[in-house]
Amino acid sequence: MTSVLPPESENLGLEARRLRLNTLVRLRWLAVAGQTAAVLIGVFGLGLGFPAVACFALIAASAALNLALRWRFPVSAQLSERDATMILAFDILQLAGLLFLTGGVANPFVILFLAPVTIAASSLSFQRTAGLLVLSLGSATALLRFSLPLPWIGGESLVLPPLYAIGVWVSLTVGAAFVALYAYRVAAEARQTASALTAAELVLARAQHLSQLDGLAAAAAHELGTPLATVALVVREMAAQDSPNQDFADDLRLLEESVERCRTILAKLSAPSDLSGQQMDVSSPVELAELAAATHRMSGVTITVTGEGPEPAPKCPRNPGTLFGLSNLIENSVCFAERAVTIRADWTKSTVTIVISDDGPGFPQSVLTRIGEPYLSRRSGARRSEKAGGGLGLGLFIARSLLERARASLRFGNGPSPATGAVVTVQWPRAAYEEGRRGNN
Repeated sequence: MTSVLPPESENLGLEARRLRLNTLVRLRWLAVAGQTAAVLIGVFGLGLGFPAVACFALIAASAALNLALRWRFPVSAQLSERDATMILAFDILQLAGLLFLTGGVANPFVILFLAPVTIAASSLSFQRTAGLLVLSLGSATALLRFSLPLPWIGGESLVLPPLYAIGVWVSLTVGAAFVALYAYRVAAEARQTASALTAAELVLARAQHLSQLDGLAAAAAHELGTPLATVALVVREMAAQDSPNQDFADDLRLLEESVERCRTILAKLSAPSDLSGQQMDVSSPVELAELAAATHRMSGVTITVTGEGPEPAPKCPRNPGTLFGLSNLIENSVCFAERAVTIRADWTKSTVTIVISDDGPGFPQSVLTRIGEPYLSRRSGARRSEKAGGGLGLGLFIARSLLERARASLRFGNGPSPATGAVVTVQWPRAAYEEGRRGNN
């Protein structure tokens, strides 16, 4: 499908996932409070003999960074990926310093290495997330060998068996890698869906803008009609007078013809045959299918529209979302059809159904259950043909979203054997079709 988005929309996903400074500052204050409480309880509550002054110095460094960020940047500031990476790297190193002073990987709080990695996976690029993951695991590996003993009650040091310490390190490594990959994948799919929905909203906004232009054209034609009528009247009165100058008479005749031509153009603007009237205000299923297919009839593929049902046929209000969704489905069929696309619009007393089928290669069985997901063509060998080098992706997702918003249900499949070709079925409850969704206009 040809892109309908403005160039700046390509960065929608990147901008949407940027971290707010306020989020990281609040999380760090929470970490500072937790670390302070842990040190106080350990030293004064349990009597553990670890270097409290050095621990408080590291905690104070984290608090000082928070104060500096608050002073330097506004609360609503959004961080670039580079800045967010540096701040999360500081958190990892600060935590590594605290763990170095309190037993290394033997300290149960070593699990907190997962926190910055998870934040990075949900908001940063894969490369920066991988970098922070390596930093976390590198710090844990260093702590496995270099750290002060884990202090214990009574002034003794708790010495864990080396095999147990290695097991903790392995579990931390596996856990960090799994959490990072899982969080990154879930966040990436959420961003893809959000970007595709934004694209659908932009398409609807464009359709709404075009619909508003219809009214503006009619208003302009009405406003221009009065001065043009005055000009026409003056021209006719001048032409009625005898003039000895033949050239002057010819000019008046030419001016009168031009005025009539302008009036004809304004009449078309005020009531264009293809954008107004009963056919566009309300449409039967066959008329709706014809309107959606109209822009694709010059593609070289034969498009046939048929339909039947009990009279009277259901009528739906004009709906750019429904029209664009059907047009997208037809465009997809035209792209992969060999020679013909057939559109069947039928209705009963309870349902309205439009079936779009083509004689192309059909949908691969491996993707039938995932059709309509955004960016499917990037992840699998979706339906392709030699004359249409693209695949399934954002276009079908937008079509599905728009039609489901209009209370339609969609089914994707292939023609019964031995026939080939894709079959897309769009079905509404008749009441929903007749009600329409004027909110999309």
